[in-house]
Amino acid sequence: MGKEKKETARSFMNNVAVVLVSQIIVKLFGAVYKTVLVNIQGFGDEGLGFYNVGFQIYTLLLAISSVGIPNAISKLVSEEVAVDNYKGANKIFKAALILFSVIGLAATAFLFFGADYLAKNTLHFDGAQYSIRALAPSLFFVCISSVIRGYFTGLKNMKATSNSQVIEQILKCVLTIVLVYVAVHIGKTVEISAGWANLATSVSTVLSVLYLIFFYYKRRSGIQEKARNSTYSKDVNVPMRKLMLGILMLSIPISLGSIITAINRVIDTATISRGIEAAFAAVIPAHGDTAAILNPSAEQLTKEIARLSGLLSKSDILYNMPLAINFAFATVLVPYVASALKVKDYNEAALKINYSLLISILIILPCAIGFITLAYPIYKIIYFAKPEGYDLLQLVSVSLVFAALAQTMTGSLQGIGKVYVPAISLVFGCIAKVILNVVLIRIPSINIYGAAISSIACQVISCAICFAVLAKECKLKLTFGKYIGKPLLSGVAMGAAAVGAYKLCTLITGTSFAGNFIATIIAIGIAAVVYFALVFGLKILSPDEVMQLPAGNKLYGMLKKMKFYK
Repeated sequence: MGKEKKETARSFMNNVAVVLVSQIIVKLFGAVYKTVLVNIQGFGDEGLGFYNVGFQIYTLLLAISSVGIPNAISKLVSEEVAVDNYKGANKIFKAALILFSVIGLAATAFLFFGADYLAKNTLHFDGAQYSIRALAPSLFFVCISSVIRGYFTGLKNMKATSNSQVIEQILKCVLTIVLVYVAVHIGKTVEISAGWANLATSVSTVLSVLYLIFFYYKRRSGIQEKARNSTYSKDVNVPMRKLMLGILMLSIPISLGSIITAINRVIDTATISRGIEAAFAAVIPAHGDTAAILNPSAEQLTKEIARLSGLLSKSDILYNMPLAINFAFATVLVPYVASALKVKDYNEAALKINYSLLISILIILPCAIGFITLAYPIYKIIYFAKPEGYDLLQLVSVSLVFAALAQTMTGSLQGIGKVYVPAISLVFGCIAKVILNVVLIRIPSINIYGAAISSIACQVISCAICFAVLAKECKLKLTFGKYIGKPLLSGVAMGAAAVGAYKLCTLITGTSFAGNFIATIIAIGIAAVVYFALVFGLKILSPDEVMQLPAGNKLYGMLKKMKFYK
């Protein structure tokens, strides 16, 4: 690998590391506040159910109004910067800011004034309107922040995204806990308390935008100087209206995947609520300290729907953490692949995609196997007051690898211009999910588990379609041993080590909270050592691939001393 290629590879992985660290922090704080919410007396699984239901409609409008913005702006800006057209990049930024400010205001107004109708008629979940209305203001500010984040990502500066996300999540964590605690202790209902929790999202989003504005103005003079010294003169006088149309035309297909996912979640919520009503219309089975309820009322069924939705949400919190880590590749790939293709360096684009897919597998596989093998002890630590539902995590974790690969391939496909493929793949996956939801959730013995089973089918189908198109368009060099066989062997051995270590430890520590905590930590540590030893012992990563990792030279030196490499 030449010197310039090595520098590009290091730059790529350093930017991945920046986003990766921020995503870890974001998801850890997200897990913290949701864990605290579940364990607050008077909120619990039911409150979490109302809290998350409000997010379904919000996520849909967020996808329509802003989710495609960062990658669309990133792609457009990176293409201009690749040919030294900083004036064009700045004009794209200004056009996007005006366009999405208007869209954000419209989305905010729709969500705020339509909250009652959406909760009662669309979601069939009366009480969710408080959460929906509380989230409405954040739509406008998310649009603004998305444009700024996308602009700096296109400049290959990931700090705007990573720093603002960390600030936003820390504020959200603190404010959510404080507001829910106050709401519960002054006697507010679960529905209103959930609304207060979602209000924290709006407040933290506003503060995050203020940080991004500060971030931009600190760098404004340097950006303007680059624009003045720009050597590219073609198409710098493109009318603002034409630019806006171009941005919109690229944002829409990139957003489609997120829009379809969000629509699917709304349908998921509706099919879950109607399916559970059908499953338990005659009797709600006993659970915990609650006796079976014959011929339940509408209110009792709504509470059971909220409880079961809360159980599913608990698994989502943990399930989304590895995906957030993997999100770094999907984000960083877009500008790097787009830049390489702009200057017709097809080999460089293919190398980035191959490498990202491999690292995604090596990151996600142990997470999925770890959740499957240690779900119960993990739930006893995190959800100590309400550990029910761990088997839902085990089930949805089967789809985790497929979801992560689809996520990475989405970034690759957007980078090479195949922006509609991720959306089309999700359409087919979501159709399968809706059908399975309708069929399975209505069966009393399956109920909420039907939603987890349908998620597996959805991700497998989506991943398969994305892979088929990407393999056709790019020179993917994916060998079975390197990308499937060796990682799977390492993961299975790690899972066996985790189970064995946990069972041995509990013989000594017992299964109390403290005993379970110690045994779980030891089991995770031993599993990590086993996985690390096998990944490098089987030489899944070549020396060049190791050195592309953040601090890769030091890691390679350490591995040589440990005799993993000669």
